[in-house]
Amino acid sequence: MSNWTAADLPDMAGRTVVVTGASGGIGLITARELARAGAHVVLAVRNAAKGEEIARTLPGDTEVRHLDVASLESVRAFAHAWRGRLDILVNNAGIMQVPLAYTADGFESQAATNFYGPFALTNLLLPHITDRVITVSSQLHRRGHVRMDDLNWRKRKYNGTAAYCDSKLDATLFAIELNRRLTAGGSPVRSLLAHPGIASTNLTAHVGGIPRVVGRALRFMVNDAAQGALPTLYAATQDIPGGSYVGPDGPGSIKGYPAVRRPSPAALDPQTARTLWDVTAGITGTGAQLPAAA
Repeated sequence: MSNWTAADLPDMAGRTVVVTGASGGIGLITARELARAGAHVVLAVRNAAKGEEIARTLPGDTEVRHLDVASLESVRAFAHAWRGRLDILVNNAGIMQVPLAYTADGFESQAATNFYGPFALTNLLLPHITDRVITVSSQLHRRGHVRMDDLNWRKRKYNGTAAYCDSKLDATLFAIELNRRLTAGGSPVRSLLAHPGIASTNLTAHVGGIPRVVGRALRFMVNDAAQGALPTLYAATQDIPGGSYVGPDGPGSIKGYPAVRRPSPAALDPQTARTLWDVTAGITGTGAQLPAAA
């Protein structure tokens, strides 16, 4: 559908949605619009007090729960506390181009937030999920590389941009492989991807030069946060095939209205995806219960 916007959202009454990283940017707008459409939306956020303050400004039925996706302990606690049905999981939380840091689990922070955490959270919540999982990717996954022997930047000289690109390629491989495994197992659950193009959000606020450029002459070339959230909202609500990669329909998928696009050839490699899945399942202690497609 051309020029699809949040005004075209279907009635979401009776649906339960978890949105990670819902205290700002695309995640906040995703949560707001799904709640406005009638869903019960759980804002899964690191700072619960901030989340509660934000939730009071949102329409509809919302709830706040603490979740730090960079912490396996927090991910496990969130998943183990879940009761009842979960229709839609939106893996939105992410960080971008930050200085080198390692989490308590020993993971490079961008890998932990953008890939390991969503992998573990999704697999732990799968018994509850009835409809779909949305993983927020980035067009920068096209510049990523998979290094099975150094996923956490212990052997290489750290580069924040490269680490971000790698983490988003890993996440894209994961989401597509998840759909393969769900399909092979006869599950009705779908795994889909969404990316915002280039959006002016807090995620990019610290990246050198971007706020200045976006704030001046080139603002017309990028999405604002509301437009950047449309691919996620589209993927979360529209009847599109599992494994779809949704992004802006404009040139280079930088700006525009949501449409099904195509990820990089590297993201579609099933052998790499299977190997990455197995390695990550071992690292996180999750994912082994969902066997690979034959």
